[in-house]
Parts: sequence; C-alpha cells; structure tokens
Amino acid sequence: MRTLYTKPGACSLADHIVLQWIGAPFEARVVDATQMKEAPFLALNPAGAVPVLVEGDWVLTQNAAILNYLADAHPDAKLGGDGTPQGRAEVNRWLALLNADLHPAFHPLFGSTKYLDNADAVDATRKQAMTKIRGFYERLDAQLAGRDYLVGTRSIADPYLFVTLQWAKRLKPDLGGLDNLHAFDARMRADAGVQAAMTAEGLI
Repeated sequence: MRTLYTKPGACSLADHIVLQWIGAPFEARVVDATQMKEAPFLALNPAGAVPVLVEGDWVLTQNAAILNYLADAHPDAKLGGDGTPQGRAEVNRWLALLNADLHPAFHPLFGSTKYLDNADAVDATRKQAMTKIRGFYERLDAQLAGRDYLVGTRSIADPYLFVTLQWAKRLKPDLGGLDNLHAFDARMRADAGVQAAMTAEGLI
C-alpha cells in the first residue's frame, strides 16, 4: 500500500491532489506539527517535515522528488508533460520555480525571521518577501494567459501553485490584477480531486 504523510494545508497537499488525480489506491495519514517531531515520524524523515511517501520498505521525501516520481510511475495520468523531453522540461521549469523560488519566499511570512530582535528588521523582511512573492506571481499569471494550467494541460506543477495560492489568501500579499491566477484558483477549487484531498485534510 502506498501511504502519504501530509499536514493540512502544507505543500504536501500538492502530492495529495496528484494522488487523487492518478486514482490508484493510497492511504493519506494526516499529521500535525507535534507528531512530525516524534520518533515514529522522524524515523521516516529526520527533517521532521512533510510530505513523506512510503511504499513498502521504501521511503521518499522532498516534494519535487515525490511529484516527479508519481508522474513517472503513472504515465497514463499524463501529469508529466506531453510525453516529449521538452514537455517534461516545461513542467519541471514551473515546478522548480514553485519549489525553489516561490515557496521559500513565503518563509518570512511563516515566521522564519521572528528570532530577530529588531522589529523594524522583521517588518523589512516581511515587506521584501511580499515584493518577491508578487513578482513570482506576476510571472505565473503571465504564463497562465490563454491556458487553463501552467503548461496547457494539468501537470504535477499545478497543485503546488494551488497550495501557494491558499497561503497567499491567508497571508495577503498583493494579488491585485492577477486575473489569470484567480481564475486558475477557482478552476482548481472546483476540481473533484482537489476537493477530495482538501476534505480529507479538513480544509473544507
């Protein structure tokens, strides 16, 4: 049995959505921040972070690795591009931007700079993060012009973008005028697989 460890609303929601899209049997184990620091979970991932995918004795961590594995393991789901090397590279281009650029840009908004003694410095890092996030979303909005999904058809990159948009709704960086992103978010929220994953995580 394939098992995904996920935390409600974390980036692991992207993997959860992809598993719903694939349609193969799996179990979702929803964990909280406390459970992620306990010995049973740390035995799976010493970093104490989700997602974690377990298949038999094999354990895979890191969001981009899991998403790419799922796309490769289920080519019939067509979540890895159009079947050409260029198509796969396009999917990974946007997945990389989301994983390596946009996701880390949220860290100051998640509280990673609270250790700073200077309140002005904390505020400055938050403002800088807001500016960076806006810039990334402008690029993503432009990519979605005339497309329902980032590469035209749905791929492993789309759920990751959707997850970050849920963070943005809560943390409120400026998304004004980014109509393609708002339409994408609405389209994803109406998707049955997205709804199933969010329901399982207690998000709707």
